[in-house]
Amino acid sequence: MLPFAGIPSFVRAALVSLDAEWNSDVGVLGVPFDIALGYRPGARFAPRAIREASLRFSLTREGLYDFREDRTRLASLRICDAGDVDLPSLEPEIARERIESGARELRAKVRLPIFLGGDHSVSHPVLRAFDDIEELHVVQIDAHLDFTDERNGTRYSNSSAFRRATEDLPNLKQITTLGLRGLRFDKEAVEAARRRGHTLVPMWEMDDLDLVAEKLPRDKSVYLSFDVDAFDPSVFPATSSPEVDGLSYASAVHLVQAVAKHNTVVGFDLVEMTPHLDPSGNSALLASRLILEFLMAVFS
Repeated sequence: MLPFAGIPSFVRAALVSLDAEWNSDVGVLGVPFDIALGYRPGARFAPRAIREASLRFSLTREGLYDFREDRTRLASLRICDAGDVDLPSLEPEIARERIESGARELRAKVRLPIFLGGDHSVSHPVLRAFDDIEELHVVQIDAHLDFTDERNGTRYSNSSAFRRATEDLPNLKQITTLGLRGLRFDKEAVEAARRRGHTLVPMWEMDDLDLVAEKLPRDKSVYLSFDVDAFDPSVFPATSSPEVDGLSYASAVHLVQAVAKHNTVVGFDLVEMTPHLDPSGNSALLASRLILEFLMAVFS
């Protein structure tokens, strides 16, 4: 159980293949893809970095003792790590097809699939695998809207993931985006999101997180997408597109707990982590812990 020994899997979950016969409460799938980034690359290395950091929180059948609540959490949770999607180096269309296929295979085997990006463009093909849910809601925690129609002649960049998803998925009813801020907003994208009825909550309206929680979906099937640039860069420097005045770790946990408390979470991704931008490794530790906090909220 030493965090520096052994082959890394997420929290030392059993390593499995998507081609094999198995089932689990939780399944983890890496999506090491970052050629849709518009700024600093490196998110393809995030799944590996998160797995390595997660060894600090190795999960046994006895679970984890929660000092704050004085109880054991995640005892007997079945969790498997299905490795990474096998992606081509420079064929984004093929990559999207394989990501969608991998997401479908994972969903068929687990109650809750978790996807480790990768840049935010991976959320689009992942969401395509949720086309069977009658009414799907997305909660996006992110500094950026990612609803751009086109940028520099590209329609499938990390800034367009949810625009493409709404076009492909008639069942995607609502998107709630929390933590918006920055100086590089696309006016057309903002107007398009508002026309579609999305809930947009900028950072300057997030002082009272209990009020923010009231804007979240209730009793819905929710896919939660967490872009790590939602964090303030002083908290999480390992991201390609940092924006000042972001979330603290405690605020982020509060939000993911609120989503899980009031809804059925059907999927989760964590994206846009660029490990080499934080040589200390603290960002990777934070990312892996946030995923565990999320699991504790879902499997409370």
